[in-house]
Amino acid sequence: MANPLTPDVMADPVALTRALVDIESVSLHEKEIADCVEEVLRAAPHLSVQRYGNTVMARTDLGRAQRVVLAGHLDTVPLNDNFPATLQGDLIYGCGTSDMKAGVAFALHLAVSVPEPRFDVTYFFYEAEEVDSRYNGLTLVANAHPDWLTADFAVLLEPTYGVVEAGCQGTMRAIVRTTGRRAHSARSWRGINAIHAAGEVLRRLQAYEPRTVSIDGCTYREGLNAVRVRGGVAGNVVPDLCEIEVNYRFAPDRSEAEALAHLRDVFGGFEIEVVDSSSGALPGLSAPPRGSFSPPSARRRWRSWAGRTWRVSPRWGYRR
Repeated sequence: MANPLTPDVMADPVALTRALVDIESVSLHEKEIADCVEEVLRAAPHLSVQRYGNTVMARTDLGRAQRVVLAGHLDTVPLNDNFPATLQGDLIYGCGTSDMKAGVAFALHLAVSVPEPRFDVTYFFYEAEEVDSRYNGLTLVANAHPDWLTADFAVLLEPTYGVVEAGCQGTMRAIVRTTGRRAHSARSWRGINAIHAAGEVLRRLQAYEPRTVSIDGCTYREGLNAVRVRGGVAGNVVPDLCEIEVNYRFAPDRSEAEALAHLRDVFGGFEIEVVDSSSGALPGLSAPPRGSFSPPSARRRWRSWAGRTWRVSPRWGYRR
């Protein structure tokens, strides 16, 4: 199959966005789009290109005093009658258009068309952002090639309505379990219904009042939500187990250990198991390259940064 990312398409970020949307790349199936991206990057003589799995990294090496990372993920959520892309007026509709092939198109266009940027730039086009962090391309690169992530400043090109957001919140997913005693529903008095017991967990969630935290003039709004409930054995069995999966988004003034302690406090008396966790990152507004970018606001969404911030000093990142 011919690469749809032709020179004419690469020269037009809008056409490039649509072309990327028309390459199906549901999480864990990014090989085709990674192949196309790698091919056009390797054709640019000013870039050195590496690939790890379906994550493609390209960088300039101009000897600049500082290095900036521009990053975007190649994968999308599952299709939902929104493929291929359609153009309605001046808007593109299609799976992954906003999250985040428009951002990928922007970075890819810059990578091939700007041979001498003010700062040295590392471009990351990575796999598996929309699924469990163990598959995340940045996680895999951070473990295998941590030096690839070294930079003074990072911009994650996720959709933000065009607003620059500094720092990021942490995220923690945990299972809150309620237990009971299994019984036949015809003799329900012999059992203890674990799903009924889960009502208390849901009541605590409904009454929960999340924090709003201000750091360096950036406002972070926390959130604690039930995202999945599992329970039940059969239509005639009193269940002995119910699991409520919760997602806690916490401000970067809290560590992962402090976030877990908070969950244990909220759900005291219940068993809790953490299944996924990623730290936040402080705004770091004193980082030297920051002055060259737009005034920031707080970033309220976190997952993509591979469970860690970039290997930068000071420790921070930016999202646009």
